[in-house]
Amino acid sequence: METRLLIDGAYVAGQGPSETAFEPALGKVLAEVASADAGQVEQAVTAAHRAFGEWRKTTPKLRSRLLWAIADAVEANADALAHVESRNAGKPVRFVKAAELANVADVFRFFATAARNIPGVAANGYRADNMVSMLRRDPIGVVASIAPWNYPLLMAAWKIAPALAAGNTVVIKPSENTPLSLLALGGLLNDILPRGVVNIICGNGLDVGQKLISHPLVRMISLTGDVRTGRAVLKAAAGETIKRTHLELGGKAPVIVLKDADLDALVETLREASFYNAGQDCTAACRIFVDRAILPDLNARMSQMVGSLVYGAPERDDVEFGPLISRAQQDRVAGFVSRAKSEGAEILSGGNTPDGEGFFHEPTLVQAGISSEIVQKEVFGPVVTITPFDTPDQALEWANASEYGLASSVWSRDASSAMSIANALEYGVTWVNTHGVFATEMPHGGMKNSGYGSDLSMQSLLDYTQARHVMIAS
Repeated sequence: METRLLIDGAYVAGQGPSETAFEPALGKVLAEVASADAGQVEQAVTAAHRAFGEWRKTTPKLRSRLLWAIADAVEANADALAHVESRNAGKPVRFVKAAELANVADVFRFFATAARNIPGVAANGYRADNMVSMLRRDPIGVVASIAPWNYPLLMAAWKIAPALAAGNTVVIKPSENTPLSLLALGGLLNDILPRGVVNIICGNGLDVGQKLISHPLVRMISLTGDVRTGRAVLKAAAGETIKRTHLELGGKAPVIVLKDADLDALVETLREASFYNAGQDCTAACRIFVDRAILPDLNARMSQMVGSLVYGAPERDDVEFGPLISRAQQDRVAGFVSRAKSEGAEILSGGNTPDGEGFFHEPTLVQAGISSEIVQKEVFGPVVTITPFDTPDQALEWANASEYGLASSVWSRDASSAMSIANALEYGVTWVNTHGVFATEMPHGGMKNSGYGSDLSMQSLLDYTQARHVMIAS
């Protein structure tokens, strides 16, 4: 496995302290990855800054061809990339290849096309003195990207593809937990792109990440992470140089189930929408608000479904999710469940940490009140809560009272009722009678403490550009 950094078109050994990358399914060390030291962070940003001078001049046609080539390379190397991602992140390998890597390729292809279709206002005269105005959409410069550990390759693609399509260059830091698949992808990128256009440096956030986002030549910071890290990014962005920021900071997705909902469809959807990737997903359907009239029926259906979920070693063809990312995350999830029990919550299914190797946790279903910690805080594990409500207005109030505002869903056979709630929800994404379905053509982003800025879609491409007015005296 590749463990070296990619700086200015070459793989180089990190000169900083080593970070341990584990294999979560076994609970064992997979690789030691040396971090970038301060000099290598400087080299990476300087290389991206130098490359920007030429990359920004490339035509949309050329950028499109290169992004398309990256998509082809991802597909051609899908087996190798999937196995690295599976071992380092604990994901079932069949899902990585069939779903996540397919989406990585799709994202690069979408932005390959989008690069040639950046929207703008046609040139026109807005004054009576023969002045002609035009709107330019120009690249911003060096983008510092911080990718998360739950979707190492997919989230990296969400950041790299629109930045390059718009004409920017990138220095990206993967999570110290999961650097290996992005380093593997780096070799493919390096074979296709000009030297220095994409650089990959490794290390923790406090040392390497902070040096990267504080660098004066960095013009934009793109982060997917937690709220605490988002606050650190905002402080860095308001330092000696003002930087644009793009933040996706987690969520606690409510699922509002009205009494006329199709419970068969709901439970079938939540099998994946709640437990994919062991629930380590900012959009996971993790807290269900259900009309009290149908609570017993839904509890029975959900308990049966959760009890039938198959989890285990990610190389198995029958598993639906694998381990949590680390021992610390395993302990964190177990702590939430334990405290919920002590508060009087009812464990309807699961609730235990199994014996044996690896960082696994049972799929768990908990009935708890609205004030319970496990209902209010982001657990980020295979844990779903059920809370009964008395009126739809009460469910809406509870959902909107959250500090998060990323994803949500509403379930009802009545279109008017469903849309009334959907329109009032304070979430960047709301699904009706489904959950967790994405389209590359549509924006994904949050509100409130879940951050701002859009991933995916043409809106994301615009986020990585600077609007400029150019006026010509005719």
